[in-house]
Amino acid sequence: MQRKRYSPGRVPGTLLGLGAGLGVALGALTGCSAAGTAEDVTVDAKAGSAAAPVAPPGRYRTLFEPCGAVPQAALRELLPGTVALSDVERAKALRGTAAVTYDTDRRVGCTWSADTADGGSHRLVLDVERVVSYDPTVSDATRAQEVYTRKQLAAGIAVPVTPTPTPTAPATGPTTAPASGTAGTSGAATTTPPATTAPPGTRTSTTGTGTTPTGVPSSAATGAPSAGTPSAPATTGLEPRLLGGLGDIAFVGDTLGSAGGAGRQRVVSVVFRTSNVVVTVEYRQRTTGTAPAPDSKELQDRAQNLARLLANRLEE
Repeated sequence: MQRKRYSPGRVPGTLLGLGAGLGVALGALTGCSAAGTAEDVTVDAKAGSAAAPVAPPGRYRTLFEPCGAVPQAALRELLPGTVALSDVERAKALRGTAAVTYDTDRRVGCTWSADTADGGSHRLVLDVERVVSYDPTVSDATRAQEVYTRKQLAAGIAVPVTPTPTPTAPATGPTTAPASGTAGTSGAATTTPPATTAPPGTRTSTTGTGTTPTGVPSSAATGAPSAGTPSAPATTGLEPRLLGGLGDIAFVGDTLGSAGGAGRQRVVSVVFRTSNVVVTVEYRQRTTGTAPAPDSKELQDRAQNLARLLANRLEE
């Protein structure tokens, strides 16, 4: 058998086919590896995206027992009619009636009342609400402020609005106003004030730069109010208003109305917010017949004293 002659530099066809196959396989593996790397980069980019900031939780997680939160001495002052009651009736009146709520960690309340010997009555209502926000981007205190604001508006106390600064328009350069009037010796335009027409039958005085009717009071000519112009009613300091030094924010409301026949009823409300808790103290007094209307200052002072006591209780 005759051997084939070997020529240097030549590669057999079988080896060329094997080399081409290996090249295709390596190319496929490289493509798969590149595709997998791209997918991994996409997943990593999603995992590394910034999450929305979570608002801090409220300061309070539970509430105190409302009917036992008011001392007996304070209740006797708020309900003077209990003095004439028997020991059993007085104890029942001072015990109060708890409000029915579905969750005592979210909202609690209590009511006390007592009649007076002259047919009148006093009634105290305490409402305490712990506000929780279900939006992770809104804090509990912010939601509580919304609840407080609705109460303030209902009491007729406006919420101060911070004015938004108006952007200043850029200067467009000096502008020349059309000249009017008569020109002076220096060339500057001089404006002549319009003449004032006096009412018929009145003499006028031309002293000074203008013309003023001599039969008309000077206040009418200048626009200033005269001595007979009614002024704004003076405030008494007892109208519905914001209060300082009570919780984070507070207000007092005061309304007077009729109560059956000739009776009168005054309702004083003190509302304050501390973090995510909103406390409402409602104190009302009713009189009958010819008895004078309940005193506003007395009721407001008592309600505010109780509200400050409860604010201190929240700080414990």
